[in-house]
Amino acid sequence: MSEDTTSLRAPAEVARAAPDVLGGILLMCAGVALFPLMNAAVKLLTARYPVIEITWARFTGHLIVMLIVFLPQYGWRLIATRRPLVQLARSLLMLVSNGIFVLAIGSVPLATASAIGFTSPLIVTALSVPLLREQVGWRRWSAVCVGFCGALLIIRPGSGFQDPAVLLLLVSSGAYALYQIATRWVMAYDNPATGIIFAALLGSLGTSLVLPFVFVMPQSLFDLVMLLSLGVLGGLGHFLVIKAFQAAPASVIAPLGYVELLGTAVLGYLIFANFPDALTWVGALVIIASGLYIAMRERKRLGIR
Repeated sequence: MSEDTTSLRAPAEVARAAPDVLGGILLMCAGVALFPLMNAAVKLLTARYPVIEITWARFTGHLIVMLIVFLPQYGWRLIATRRPLVQLARSLLMLVSNGIFVLAIGSVPLATASAIGFTSPLIVTALSVPLLREQVGWRRWSAVCVGFCGALLIIRPGSGFQDPAVLLLLVSSGAYALYQIATRWVMAYDNPATGIIFAALLGSLGTSLVLPFVFVMPQSLFDLVMLLSLGVLGGLGHFLVIKAFQAAPASVIAPLGYVELLGTAVLGYLIFANFPDALTWVGALVIIASGLYIAMRERKRLGIR
């Protein structure tokens, strides 16, 4: 459930005057450090609360944080979109991706779920050919194939495909990839801040309609704090990542997103007493290497630093 920054990278780089590399690194590390905490809280909450309630807390909290951040600057222009159907489709894809993730995370180790989530950039590259009419050369296609081989090392078809939760995580990654593709397309028409608000809007409104029928009163103060923290951690993490990309070149900042995997591994061991085995680590490293190579080729193709 890490956050997407595709909609803010290009404008941020154009606007940047003097890079603050150290500041960008610190901001990025702080931002991605919050996502494992959010995912761990989600995993703990799934044992006692319905998916709808957890998803509602995640999206509504995120929406409130983003409104606090962007409303003073943009006012009600935040919801002024030239492509409302695309923005609503993006919002629906984000809701589907996060809802499925919450449904699956209860029975999958944190690090495994995080590693599978990193297949999204690979799916984006594959789908950008038919959906965005982009040209993908043999090097990037090779990286996509190698990355999915890494995913197979984690999933292990002989047993993993029998686990619906693992398959659900793949579906979640696919929905998130479609969300990113829609973000790339709508970027040319709307303000990036508008895209951020719409990303959480449908999730918040949709789950609010269903929430009264499934709501479970928090059973302890700790549970209440965790529910309230979901949106705050996600929203604050997203904001810090945005500021990181505004402060320093994407070539420096983007690879630090994979630090999230280390955080999930540590929390998975400390809280849930599970630690990735050797094959999971090998698969994760293959996925990360493939993702970094694709990002490098993409930046070279676009002439981005």
